[in-house]
This record gives sequence, C-alpha cells and structure tokens, in this order.
Amino acid sequence: MASAADQMAQSISLAKFAKATDLKKRLWFTIGALIVFRLLSYVPLPGIDPTVLSQLSQRTSGGVLDFFNTFSGGALTRMSLIALGVMPYITASIVVQLATSLSPQLAAIKKEGESGRKKLNQYTRYGTVALTAVQGYFIAVGLEAFGASQGVQAVIEPGLTFRIAAVVSLIGGTMFLMWLGEQITSRGIGNGVSLIIMAGIVAHLPTTLVNLLEGGRSGSIDAVRLVSIVAAVVVLVLFICFMERAQRRILIQYPKRQTQRGMQADRSHLPLKLNTAGVIPPIFASSLLLMPLTISQFAGQRVAGTSKWGDFIITLNQYLQHGSPVYMALYAAGIIFFSFFYTAVVFNPEETADNLKRYGGFIPGIRPGKNTETYFDYVLTRITVIGAAYLVIICLLPEYLVSALSIPFYLGGTSLLIVVNVTMDTVTQIQSHLLAHQYGDLIKKAKLKGGRLR
Repeated sequence: MASAADQMAQSISLAKFAKATDLKKRLWFTIGALIVFRLLSYVPLPGIDPTVLSQLSQRTSGGVLDFFNTFSGGALTRMSLIALGVMPYITASIVVQLATSLSPQLAAIKKEGESGRKKLNQYTRYGTVALTAVQGYFIAVGLEAFGASQGVQAVIEPGLTFRIAAVVSLIGGTMFLMWLGEQITSRGIGNGVSLIIMAGIVAHLPTTLVNLLEGGRSGSIDAVRLVSIVAAVVVLVLFICFMERAQRRILIQYPKRQTQRGMQADRSHLPLKLNTAGVIPPIFASSLLLMPLTISQFAGQRVAGTSKWGDFIITLNQYLQHGSPVYMALYAAGIIFFSFFYTAVVFNPEETADNLKRYGGFIPGIRPGKNTETYFDYVLTRITVIGAAYLVIICLLPEYLVSALSIPFYLGGTSLLIVVNVTMDTVTQIQSHLLAHQYGDLIKKAKLKGGRLR
C-alpha cells in the first residue's frame, strides 16, 4: 500500500509547480549561475593570443587534457579564467577528508558540529588556493613553451609578469567557481559543484552529436555502427538509472504496542543504496589523476628534449594518456578506493546500531548492539563491492570500446554517469521542494479552517 507521501508525490503536476514561488526562484538562480559559469569559460587569461592558442590546441588532442577539458566545459582549451574548473577544490576536499580520518585532531574538530564543519571548509579553501597556485604556475610555464617548436607562441609577452598574472587569474577563477557552487547549493537546486561539472559536460554534448551525425552522413561511420552507438547509449543510461535506484532494504522491527486491533509490532525498512557513494568516486579519482597529469603535461612542453628529466616526463605522459592501460588501471583503483572510503564516511554502522538500540529497534534474528553493527558492516561491504564494480564497468568499459573500435564518440562512461546521476538528484530535489510546498499549503488551509471554527 502506498504511503500518503507517495500518493502526494504522484499527484504533483505542472499546476503545482506554477504555484511554487520559492522553487521557481531557486531554479532561476541555478540557471543564472550556470550561465555565468559558461560565459566565464570564454574569458581568456591575460597575455594569451586566442587565435594562436586555438591553432596549437590540436597538439594535445586525444590526451588526458581532453578529459579535463570536458569537465571544465572547454575552458582548458581556451585557457580561460576558469581553465582548472572546480578540480583543485575537489582535490583539496579529498585531502581534508583523508586527513580527518587519519588525524585525531581533525577528527575532533569534525565532531564539534557546525563550528567544526566551518573550520574544515576553511582548510579546504586554503588547500584549494595552494593547489591552484601550483597547477597555475606549471600551466603558465608550459604555455610559454607552447608552440615554440613550430615558430609560433601562444603567450604574447612571456616572463615573470605573465606567470604572476596567470596564477592570480586562475586562483581567482577557481575560487569564484567554488563560491558559485556553494551559492547554488544554498540558494539553488542540488549540489552546486556537481551541477557545474555536469554543465561543462553537457556543453560538449551538441558538438559530440553533430560530429557523430556528420560521420554518418559522410560515410565515415556506417549505419549499423551509428545505430549501435545510439542503442548502446540508451541501454547505458537505463542501466545507470536502474543501478542508482537499487537498494538493499533491511527489515527493522520495534517493540509491540497496543492498538485498536490489539498488540501490533511496528516495522520499517532501512534502505541501503547499492551505490551509496553516488558519483563521488569517479569525480574524486579523476581529480587526483588529473592534477599531477596536468602539471606533467605542461611541464613536459617546457623541458622536452632539454634533459633526461624532460624525456622522462614525456614518456610518462605517453604511458598515462587517457585510455591507456596504465591510466585505466589507476583510474579503476581510485574508483574502488573512494567507493569504500566515501561509503564509510556517509554511513556509520556503529552510530546506526546505537540509534536503533536507543529507540528499541532491532533486526529480526540479530541481537542489538555490537552484533547489529557487525551485520550492518557485513551487508554494506558486500553491496559496496557490487557498487564499486558497477562504477568501474560504467566508467571504463565504454571508453575502452570507443578507443578499441576507433569510434568518434567522445561522451564516455564517466561523463554519462555524472550527467544521469546529477540529473536524477536534481529531479529528486525539485520533487522534494514541490512536496514541501504542497504540505505547506495543506497546513495553511488547516489553520484557516481551525480559525473559522473558533
């Protein structure tokens, strides 16, 4: 039997949406913020010649920077103010979360509640500035050497002034995106950082589709392969939707209480998502990989052929190209690690078992307390293994097939996973706001009727 909340959620329509003033404000704010993000991706760094840079950008085509460029919405190719996107912020948050789990001092700060959360957020901001400065410096150095072997130069006036201006501009752009993401989270719809990443990916979607259809028209892609690609994408999206909604429901029973029908026991279910970590593991894993690879890619252009160290960097970049076996192995390892790590951060078996014991709840056949905690840990470990395997398959298999079959389709599994996942979360957020608005109207009507009766 459907609950009252489920019935109300099903009755939500466009008419209800038109009356939800607060929700419309949040949607307009989110859309406006994403438009600002897209406009900033076309503002180049000071001292860059955009025409020359556009001509030279083909040199890194097909490399790991293409993957980074997808996340930034093309900002890296254009060397805009937000060329690094939100990746330094994500990397800094990973470092802080790892340090919190390893350091007793930071763990104590985390337990302080809201004040502790603000302190950790401040540490994350400091880390973001430091990482952006390091990456920005190597990008500036690499840009000065970009195209030198071809007799052209992307930087108009190389030197210390350009490097300082580039680093300051990149820090400002990344910090602004971080602030914009926080504003979307608090005043808009959903997770702001995830929406910014999704907006960057979706911005490439029209170009990808046009290139795919153009390939079919020109004959470079036969009709069977074209239909197979479209069908594979549809199946992949459906599979992602199914896996993201998959749950392991644990039966929770509470002590019997007296009702009109006699003594009855209250029962409920504790839902554990198959993929508890969501889209975080692929984002975290790619962020950790892209930071050193971006540095080595641009530093390699500066020292290429000048020393054995430069040749080593060039060789390393070749082995770690996007789609290479070494890159895919490291990416898979990162996804698996962050699947378990973030699941442990989100769900605490000990705390959940203590809360159940405090309120008299128990799992049938399992003793409350330590046994319940062990059972939660056992179930969570098993479903996390399945969730991690699912993420690895979704993120790596499509990209392997694309590179192995030489298919000109650049929207890989990671991009599809992020787009579908964030879209589902956003729709859920909108439904929650509509449901809250509907409940608010019911409460107001009940109060008005109560006032008339008096």
